[in-house]
Amino acid sequence: MHRPAKSIFIALGLLLALGQAQAERPNIIYILADDLGWGDLGCYGQKTLRTPNLDRMAKEGMRFTRHYSGSTVCAPSRCVLMTGLHTGHARIRGNGPGQLQPGDLTFAKVLQKNGYQTGCFGKWGIGNPPPLDDPQRHGFDEFYGYINMYHAHNFYPEFLVHNGRKVKLRNVLYDDWRAKRIGPQYEGAGVAKVAVDYAPKMIADRLMDYIRNAGADKSKPFFAYYALNIPHANNEAGGEKRIRFDGMRVPDWGSHANLDIPDQEKGFARMIDYIDQD
Repeated sequence: MHRPAKSIFIALGLLLALGQAQAERPNIIYILADDLGWGDLGCYGQKTLRTPNLDRMAKEGMRFTRHYSGSTVCAPSRCVLMTGLHTGHARIRGNGPGQLQPGDLTFAKVLQKNGYQTGCFGKWGIGNPPPLDDPQRHGFDEFYGYINMYHAHNFYPEFLVHNGRKVKLRNVLYDDWRAKRIGPQYEGAGVAKVAVDYAPKMIADRLMDYIRNAGADKSKPFFAYYALNIPHANNEAGGEKRIRFDGMRVPDWGSHANLDIPDQEKGFARMIDYIDQD
């Protein structure tokens, strides 16, 4: 996440009232896409890539067109988003190791106190894998995804985290990268030599399950924070693996496969497809 602040990581923020939710307490789905620029979606003027589902959500929901990131890099931006604090007062001020403390106030805790069911799906991006940290300590009833940014750069990780527990996947990482990176902040990062389970798709499926189940409870509204790690490139790839995968590894290129464009652009375009389709 290294783009200028205006387009750094905010692709689309939506407050979407679903079903017959009470007007004063609507169900909320907040979508955060990592390294997706303003011009990558149809609702913001994209003419080549089609994003009909996101365009419809933008039309029926709310677009945050002046919702700027709190920092120029990932972790402090997410800390600002969660706490509402300026980076000069936020606990996390860089992309190094750091995490929120149990007593820190987050907007998810505020929603919990106001009767909301709360779920976080995707890239938490603050803290380290459990048992060191977990979004459930910070206002979320349900979590499924990645804890920190290094882990989230890998689209085919060996594990994801569900409610404080590591869930093993069928992917296997190259050992050479892992041996050079020591410390909890690097756990799960790297590049897969065996790529079976595409994590962004698994996370999207869990999100949809949560929306269906939480939406069925008419006594309480729900909040779903969907923090996508795509289309951010896998920055942990290096050397031959960076050339081979080019940071934009996807299960397939879909309708972009036969286009006369670089493979990296095919991968990026396909990630936009996945965001819209999921």
